[in-house]
Amino acid sequence: MGPFTLDAATLLTSVYSIVPEILVVGTALFVLFLDVVIPEENKHVLCGTSLVGILIALFSVYLLGQEKIEGFSGMIVHDGVGAFVDVVILSACALTLLMATGYSEWEGTHKGEFYSLILLSTSGMMVMAKGTDLMTVFLGLETLSIPIYVLVGFHRNRMSSIEGALKYFLLGAFASGFLLYGIALMYAATGTTKIPALATMLYDPRIVESPLFLVGTGLLLVGLAFKVSLVPFHMWTPDAYEGAPTVVTAFMSAAVKAAAFAALIRVLLVALPGVQPVLWKVLWGLAVLTMTVGNLSALVQDNLKRLLAYSSIAHAGYILVGLVSGDVLGGQASLFYLLVYAFMNMGAFGVVILIAQKEDEGYDIRNLKGIGFKYPALGALLTLFLVSLGGIPPTAGFVGKFYLFSAAVKNGYIWLAVIGVLNSAASIYYYLRLVVTMYMVPVDGEVPVPRPPRFSFSMALCASAAVVLVLGVVPRSVLEIAERSVLSMLM
Repeated sequence: MGPFTLDAATLLTSVYSIVPEILVVGTALFVLFLDVVIPEENKHVLCGTSLVGILIALFSVYLLGQEKIEGFSGMIVHDGVGAFVDVVILSACALTLLMATGYSEWEGTHKGEFYSLILLSTSGMMVMAKGTDLMTVFLGLETLSIPIYVLVGFHRNRMSSIEGALKYFLLGAFASGFLLYGIALMYAATGTTKIPALATMLYDPRIVESPLFLVGTGLLLVGLAFKVSLVPFHMWTPDAYEGAPTVVTAFMSAAVKAAAFAALIRVLLVALPGVQPVLWKVLWGLAVLTMTVGNLSALVQDNLKRLLAYSSIAHAGYILVGLVSGDVLGGQASLFYLLVYAFMNMGAFGVVILIAQKEDEGYDIRNLKGIGFKYPALGALLTLFLVSLGGIPPTAGFVGKFYLFSAAVKNGYIWLAVIGVLNSAASIYYYLRLVVTMYMVPVDGEVPVPRPPRFSFSMALCASAAVVLVLGVVPRSVLEIAERSVLSMLM
């Protein structure tokens, strides 16, 4: 048997470990083929086909469970964290497609490439979340990023869309360069790019103190910090979120953040525990900066998409609070919050899509006037999602923040938790400002008529609301799954 011959059983195990990714990519290719052969009046079938593929992939994740399955010589692994984040990413994609059924009719995005790009980006996110080699993480990052760059600029006739896509692409290219250069320097210092192997080598003080390794680690963190919008690597976020089709903005805010944080969790908890004392100061500072800048910037926004963009930056800071803890409790809290954040943020964006009349003009806060009483269902849903984002009980957002800040306190980061709680309290001002506008600000003229939601769009909003309420009251089972996921990764 030659050195390059792959054993049949090993190949089968490798394929088995990426079955959900194969299903998502297969669906993307099938949708492109279908786009060519079906007539124009049946283009709505493309969204339904994409959704069916995502649901099948979600079911395959359930069948695989949390058992650790290594593939491709340890380059990728299906384990607890990979499975948990796959569920978050696929759920966000499913919600996006449910919303896209109506959005595509209003904005003219019923195109095969629109749905295929969403699916291909989803596959990249899943690879990034399950990568146990830094090169696999990089490949996943590029596979998710390139379709997103195109999707942000999908409205080619809107200058804000083109501007947002160009800024995101240019800054994203630099961030990818930093990440790859960081991986190269870490390889030069350690001789490996495998995350578990790095963990065993970093107990050697000569490696930890090596300038090559320290610079490489810094550049690696810069690349990942860009994707999760940590300050000061957040500059692209407001413009990209504002310019992108709003359904794509919702997808980016939930799924991209989940994939990038999954890679960050794996790197920090598995690969770099030996340098945790050095890293905590950097991560502590990044968490404080991100929470504070995100919330202070959101306070002065009058555009709903920009407000939610800065809110997204602040929430990245909250999740980082869990990772600063550097233990199972912090990892568990971060995973739980990623799931919660995906549903409450996508729900908020969904209601905003319905209230807006036009992509360029419909997202002013003044358009919320009178919505609460004229359209009580929309007002109640948006209030629920905003209250959860603010961390007010009995919603899932409150439970998520409670566990994040508890993890920080239990690990001795009391001041970090205090700053997090103060930031969360400050954020309530701009979330409740929207609620006050809906219910208490006098209406000038007629209340804008929201877009009539399709059945599938309503399903997405109801599912998001149900998750936010249920996990706010009975979060125990999901928290236990998150804890087992982290333990599975560390075994």
